[in-house]
Amino acid sequence: MTENSLGTAAQLRDVDYMPPIYKAIPLGVQHVLAMFVSNVTPAIIVAGAAGFGFGSNSPDFPNLIYMLQMSMFFAGVATLMQTITFGPIGARMPIVQGTSFAFIPIMIPLVAGKGVDAMAAVMGGILVGGLFHAALGTVIGRIRFALPPLVTGLVVTMIGLALVRVGVQYAAGGVPAMGTESFGNLQSWSVALVVIFVTLGLKFFTRGMLAISAVLLGLLAGYAVAFALGMVSFSNVGRAAVFALPNPLHFGLEFTAAAIIGFCAMAFVSAVETVGDVSGIAKGGAGREATDREISGATYADGLGTAVSGLFGALPNTSFSQNVGLIAMTGVMSRHVVTFGAVLLIVAGLFPKVGAIISTVPIEVLGGGVIVMFGMVVAAGISMLSDVHWNRRNMVIFAIALSLGLGLQLEPSALQHLPDTPRVLLTSGILPAAFIAILLNLILPKELAGEATEEVSGGMHGAGAGLDPADRTR
Repeated sequence: MTENSLGTAAQLRDVDYMPPIYKAIPLGVQHVLAMFVSNVTPAIIVAGAAGFGFGSNSPDFPNLIYMLQMSMFFAGVATLMQTITFGPIGARMPIVQGTSFAFIPIMIPLVAGKGVDAMAAVMGGILVGGLFHAALGTVIGRIRFALPPLVTGLVVTMIGLALVRVGVQYAAGGVPAMGTESFGNLQSWSVALVVIFVTLGLKFFTRGMLAISAVLLGLLAGYAVAFALGMVSFSNVGRAAVFALPNPLHFGLEFTAAAIIGFCAMAFVSAVETVGDVSGIAKGGAGREATDREISGATYADGLGTAVSGLFGALPNTSFSQNVGLIAMTGVMSRHVVTFGAVLLIVAGLFPKVGAIISTVPIEVLGGGVIVMFGMVVAAGISMLSDVHWNRRNMVIFAIALSLGLGLQLEPSALQHLPDTPRVLLTSGILPAAFIAILLNLILPKELAGEATEEVSGGMHGAGAGLDPADRTR
């Protein structure tokens, strides 16, 4: 081992190993940079959908700054649950928690155009859904059979497809600019494209931290261009407080059937995602399988971190997959490294001026980053679907679930005669798609006759590498 190394091979695979502090802290900062943009983006999207976000000129805009503050604070708190552990709560592993994209399609119909008052129902759903999520820790090993790659890949793909529209809207100037001459003008798209091109350049032509932080650095490049064009205002920074503690029940609590059912349903998907992340960390960082104790502890922390977030006005938390890849790349399995990152997030969450500075980012800049991030969500879902055995049975299940889920999402007025609760749940797209895929996967026979899809496939029967030769159409 050289003098500058972090430790021996055995030490690097040990979750309890503490690297030299002058190296552990930068590694913790690296984890924060890798997840920072993704962590604050959901709050910006939900506030924008409700009508008090970027460009809204709403008197409730300070609530967005508060949500940004809480996104950082409770990501840090939930991460500490995973790294330090409290009894059975936490995996005692380097798991980074952050605000989840998965719940955004559930939250948007709940708040769309309803202002800050709609957030109470969201927080009620987060609280109940988080407690339900934590309870799944006792049975998570026994329900994984119901969520094979066909289902999880479909759900992740649907999440990305639900959000790509948001990225384009932001890049063109945001929802407040829609219907005006400024929407989609050259200046807006120029700034967004700077973010996209810089991000792609760093991803493909650099290595190490530059590649890992490509989205963040792309946003900074776009921010610099927007500043030069006079698109940046610092008025909110001056008005923001220097220090503020989390405010219990900031948005209040309201318990509605749509929110509770929606958040509990998505908790299944989030729990399975966490199991995958824990398994990925154990395999990539330590070269072993995750233990039942680690999987259940991680699920407990995932759910309780979400429930606590809802009490203080933050959005649902989940494990962040990009940090799993970072552990595999650095080879440092130490949970203490991630603990340093968690403390940094908590400290940042106590200073509202940090959130106010984030709020100075023009929406067009954010749009460029969001296009990349949500496109990657779609790509991640397709990658998961590559593990599916694409026989005719699975093709039919996927086809029906995708058609109904995406169709209802694109045309919500088709359900205008339904009561509010089922309408909100069904037009999310994700829940009906997931339910149909799970149900059909459990009840349909394992084999489908070779001619069963001929009349509906239009000559495109998918006789690709994923099919067994005996199952291909002749």
